[in-house]
Amino acid sequence: MTALTDNKSGIKKQLIDFCIQKQNITIEAAREAMIRVQDSANEETAGGEDKFESFREQCQIDRDMYAKKINESMQGLAILKGLTTKLLFEATLGAVIITETQRFFVSIGLGEIVLDGVSYFAISTQSPLYLAMNGKKVGEHYEFRGQRFLIKDVF
Repeated sequence: MTALTDNKSGIKKQLIDFCIQKQNITIEAAREAMIRVQDSANEETAGGEDKFESFREQCQIDRDMYAKKINESMQGLAILKGLTTKLLFEATLGAVIITETQRFFVSIGLGEIVLDGVSYFAISTQSPLYLAMNGKKVGEHYEFRGQRFLIKDVF
């Protein structure tokens, strides 16, 4: 491998590792919130019966919401763990895409990631932006929100 190839693989590894770490933090925060809600529902016994039941129902709704968040986050984590540092040559899952204005990492929608002072945007394969660039290669253009963008590099 050349130094440039090593650098590109290194960038992908950093992006994958950062996204996995961020996703694990999201999962743990949702788990802790779900436990707090459940503990709160179990501890609440004061007040009238109607008020208590209403509170317990709201706690159950909140608990279900956190459970759904955990499930979705675990699915995202599975996607991230399936990514490799293998270099790619078209806009697809796992690719880093560089345009004249921005850098994207096609993985899951996590927003901006800054590595060594360089911004990358983690986008999912369901995002409209990705759908506009899907399958495109270096030197090709894609259109998004009425603007045309050139793909300068993909790896």
